[in-house]
Parts: sequence; structure tokens; C-alpha cells
Amino acid sequence: MKKLIPVFTAVLMMVVFATTVKAQVTGTATGTASIITPIAIANAGNMNFGNIAVSATAGTVVLTPAGTRSKTGGVTLPAVTGTVSAAAFTVTGLGSSTYSITLPTTYTITSGANNMTLGTFTSTPSGTGTLSSGTQTVNVGATLNVAASQAAGAYTNATGFPVTVNYN
Repeated sequence: MKKLIPVFTAVLMMVVFATTVKAQVTGTATGTASIITPIAIANAGNMNFGNIAVSATAGTVVLTPAGTRSKTGGVTLPAVTGTVSAAAFTVTGLGSSTYSITLPTTYTITSGANNMTLGTFTSTPSGTGTLSSGTQTVNVGATLNVAASQAAGAYTNATGFPVTVNYN
């Protein structure tokens, strides 16, 4: 009997440790995803600087996002303005989302072999917009650089300039 007590004690200890000590445990988690409306941008109106008269001195025409223009240097803005308009874009996406606006650095318009560059692009809203109801209009203006004695003509670029939007 004395020899059985240590054996029973050893078996009892093994059973106790086997039921209370676990070498491996498992936890669980769920995976979720939310698919949101893609952000989109569409042209709602092209940029037009209107009629411009030039001289032997270079100048610029600044077109604001509100569609007003001013001049510097040897440029004259005639009383017959022609069509003057800032570019307009409609941005759509997930309501209440904010997004960034990236404007081009420069853009060239041509008339035959002659060209002019646009630069210093500005927008309203500027830099960041908010799709409060899932849509917003972005208006874009720029500065047109007019050379001294710039050749007469209708200047354009059929490919258009890029305005990029991206969710923040």
C-alpha cells in the first residue's frame, strides 16, 4: 500500500495539471470592409479669357475662379469682352467626405505655330473641398502669359488641362 500512495499522488498531480494548464489558446475576430462611392470629377465648363489686345510689351491676364479678369503689362482688355469664364468641374462622391484638389503647374494653348502658357492656377474651394451633400462645384482660374506683340488668333488646346481630386 505504501508503494501505491506515491503512484496515486503522481497520477492525481498529472490529472490536475493536465486539466488546468493549457499550452495553446485561440481567439477570434471578425473582418469588415466598407465600400464607398468612388470620387469622380466632370467638366462643367471650360476656361475662356475672352478678347485680349496686345502691344509691344508683354503682359498677363489673371482670371479668377469667380470668372473676373484683370491685366498687367502691355495687355488691354477691350470693352467687347467676348466670352469670359473660369473653368468649372462637378465633383461627386461620398457625402460629408473631404477631398484634395490638385491643379496643373502650367498649360500651353496654341494658335497655329504660336503659343501662350497658363500658370498660377487657383481654385474655389482652394486645396480641399467637402462633399457635404455628395456633390460640389470646383471653379478654376489661372494667369495667361501674353508675349509682346503676341500673334492674333484663337488659342486653344483640345486635350484640356488636368484637375485631380482624391479623398482625404
